[in-house]
Amino acid sequence: MRGGHFPNYENQDVSWKTLKQLIPYLLEFRTRVFFALFFLIGAKVASVTVPYLFKLVVDDLNAESTSQVIAVPIALIIGYGAVRLANVLFGEIRDTLFGRVTERAMRRIGLTVFNHLHSLDLDFHLSRRTGGIARDIERGTSGISFLLRFMVFNIIPVLLEIAFVIAIFLYNYDGWFVAIIMSSILAYIAWTVKATEWRTRFIREANEADSKSNTAAVDSLLNYETVKYFNNEDYEAKRYDTDLASWETARRKNRLTLFALNSGQATIIGISMTGMLLLAAHHVSLGNMTLGDFTAVNLYMMQIFMPLNFFGFVYREMKGSMANIEQMFSLLRQSPNIKDAENAKDLNVTQGAINFKNVSFHYTDDRPILKNISLTIPAGKKVAFVGSSGAGKSTLIKLLYRFYDPTSGQIEIDGQPISKVTQKSLRKNIGIVPQDTVLFNSTIGENIQYGNINATNKEVNTAIEHAYLSSFIEQLPDGLETLVGERGLKLSGGEKQRVAIARTILKKPPIMLFDEATSSLDSKSEKFILKAINEVAVNHTSVMIAHRLSTIVNADIIYVLHHGEIIESGQHNELLKLNGHYASLWHLQQEEEKQDSAEPV
Repeated sequence: MRGGHFPNYENQDVSWKTLKQLIPYLLEFRTRVFFALFFLIGAKVASVTVPYLFKLVVDDLNAESTSQVIAVPIALIIGYGAVRLANVLFGEIRDTLFGRVTERAMRRIGLTVFNHLHSLDLDFHLSRRTGGIARDIERGTSGISFLLRFMVFNIIPVLLEIAFVIAIFLYNYDGWFVAIIMSSILAYIAWTVKATEWRTRFIREANEADSKSNTAAVDSLLNYETVKYFNNEDYEAKRYDTDLASWETARRKNRLTLFALNSGQATIIGISMTGMLLLAAHHVSLGNMTLGDFTAVNLYMMQIFMPLNFFGFVYREMKGSMANIEQMFSLLRQSPNIKDAENAKDLNVTQGAINFKNVSFHYTDDRPILKNISLTIPAGKKVAFVGSSGAGKSTLIKLLYRFYDPTSGQIEIDGQPISKVTQKSLRKNIGIVPQDTVLFNSTIGENIQYGNINATNKEVNTAIEHAYLSSFIEQLPDGLETLVGERGLKLSGGEKQRVAIARTILKKPPIMLFDEATSSLDSKSEKFILKAINEVAVNHTSVMIAHRLSTIVNADIIYVLHHGEIIESGQHNELLKLNGHYASLWHLQQEEEKQDSAEPV
């Protein structure tokens, strides 16, 4: 099945430890966090004062004195309005102060994950789910925003408000009021936590289904031409619909469990409110409480349960957010297999000589790719590797680029083991024209300048000329501003490879690698490109992987690989005289070219 490996959401533990991972990102704005909490407390103090002032207004309006009716309630009503205004203003100030904290944390974490993904090795990216990972990062950063905002703006305020209300009831009213409040809050929280934990796995299932369906869609659209070539639109639609059906099922379970959760919460709130009002009415009838007290009790209960009811939603969403954040942080826990050695130094290329010393490599123990390879690529020379498919030619380039480390043996550049130098400095000194050139969905000019983002226009134009791209670009209405499309699909294979060659020329590395660099070119273009390669290879160490032997006849050394071993080496004419494996490949290709030229067009 396409799409790579998907995480096991079922067994993934989501704990409150996730919050600890966010603390370093909050400490950047300690002062803002402090003042946000200060105004948060101020808003809650104002909030719990509102019912008490309302009680005083009701009691005074119920009094018999006319002077009190006119004077005192007016002052209390003005005070009541001022307190409500303070509650709103303090809340807005708190939101404004904390907003930047949340946004900066999202930015920092998003950048950290992005950088980490680029630090992971080739193995991870060969099996990654591009669409799924993008969704993991998107949901994770959104989850951070939700978690931080609601933790500070809802969880803490609700706890403060409950503490203030309990203190007021203990001071002013019967202990039974506090008992009802405490028991109802405990019952509400217990039910919310238990039901939410039950629901969390359905949230995970929905997220997994969402990632899978998004991955399927992105994968299919990236391979649009392949779908069309094989007339498989219906197959892709059915496969995508299968993933959407899983998402629909998970969402339905999520919705039904949400109904159960909300129903339980509503029942607890209803029973508690009824019990409190019955008790308050009883005390009013006994004369122990005023009508204003009855009103205050009702307002306090509403004031507790409204945010507490929202707390249920917040807790559910926080658990979901933590699941999303945890999935994003799990990407950060992915450790690259290829790491810089401790105290690794920058590679210092003085000549560009490359040595492979007893290098062996395998992906799995039962499938050896390279077997005890020892060879020298002299500085400033052009060396070619030839052999049948699967002989290990491209693997040599991957090892030289340190996408993988040898299973055994060592590779050196100018006597420096590449495992002991930084990967950044190693790759800075190597340029490559890959067999499968993938371009960014940008302009031709930007794709060429990617080889050296600080290059001048003159340097870019020189690289274009060396890659024989000038006439092609001049024919385009938008010239260098022409968009190449997703993965460069608007260009032909040959045009893409010329862009790749120009990009590598612009990088000006001392070591240049060409992996089937002319495989997608016609004979005329190939001639020009080979001329360009020969020109730019002067005073550079050049390594060429070739299938067509005609492209490497002028190489200084040709190594013939067969089943992961060097079986022949030498110059073209020397290898032909050996009448061995290379000579057989050469004669076979010459016959094929004769047949192709003889066939009518």
